Amino acid sequence: MASGIRLSKLRKTFGSTEVIKGVDLTIEPGEFVVLVGPSGCGKSTLLNLIAGLETVTSGEVRIGEALVNDTPPRDRDIAMVFQSYALYPTKTVHENITFGMQTRRIPHEAQQAALKEFSKLLQIDHLLARKPGQLSGGQRQRVAMGRALVRKPEVFLFDEPLSNLDAKLRISMRTEIKKLHQRLGKTVVYVTHDQIEAMTLASRIAVMDNGHIRQFGPPGEIYEHPVDLFVAGFMGSPPMNMLPGRLRRRDGSLVFEPHGAEAELHFPLPSEISDRLDAREGAELVLGMRPEAIFAAGTELPGPNRFVFEKTVEVVEPTGPDTMIVFSIGETELIARVRPEDAREAGTRFRFEVDLSKAKIFDAKSGQSL
Repeated sequence: MASGIRLSKLRKTFGSTEVIKGVDLTIEPGEFVVLVGPSGCGKSTLLNLIAGLETVTSGEVRIGEALVNDTPPRDRDIAMVFQSYALYPTKTVHENITFGMQTRRIPHEAQQAALKEFSKLLQIDHLLARKPGQLSGGQRQRVAMGRALVRKPEVFLFDEPLSNLDAKLRISMRTEIKKLHQRLGKTVVYVTHDQIEAMTLASRIAVMDNGHIRQFGPPGEIYEHPVDLFVAGFMGSPPMNMLPGRLRRRDGSLVFEPHGAEAELHFPLPSEISDRLDAREGAELVLGMRPEAIFAAGTELPGPNRFVFEKTVEVVEPTGPDTMIVFSIGETELIARVRPEDAREAGTRFRFEVDLSKAKIFDAKSGQSL
């Protein structure tokens, strides 16, 4: 049975700098939680506090029911996989994987059973006689994972384990890690700055910024219902379009008027949005629209809350299955995701259609979702 993790009012300071600022987080047993955020947001420090590699300034770290603030890493029933593989260059793959078990005086038969089980699971059983210098980056990372797995801990901690791999290998290793979690059912806490990695791996995502957790929830919830402008802008590739403007009333209905746009360009808001914002007429707001919610007019099935407008194509970015079209409203650049066959050359006029039922409204000052 996997152990859950509970962090309560957790703080960490280095000198006069507070890096973790009162984090509360409950991770259920067997869950795969990803800590994601930009460099310097505190995600690796938070992982190190769970591991015991950093001391807690205040607050609590519990693994299972045990308070582990003062428990050394070796006694926390965890295993950690780092960005750097940290393998012994003079030892074989076999010796790298079993070394920790030898130091803990685990019987030889148990060592061999664990080695056989996990080297086969990770598809490195044919590499056991090689040394790290004879392996590819992906193979080295599998060895590092094997070394962690043979400990059979209750909790696995991953600190950016795939960032040294090339793009194709990262995708295949992501799949392997997800399969591994599904098979073993252990609790996993995984740190990455790559939001695609977070979306594909996690059962829940904690989006971090400046020592705080901005939002914690399932990937779909984080993507579709971001709590603020930071989460909306960080999660998604390309990120959500952010169009500043204000609410105005036209013909008895609330509309969104972008700053700097021509007078006739205003976005009629769906009733479920406008009803909530009735008292905010004239307020400075931000309209959030995902690139996939803006497409070539007439190419999607008709639906309510659609709005068609025309702009000049500024940049065309083919990605294979989709083409990104960059255009501007006022001083703001936006991106639409269209089918390759619908794309037009830069400098030409293009009729866009936006699905406003998928739009989000944020307060311009606080950044909070409304």
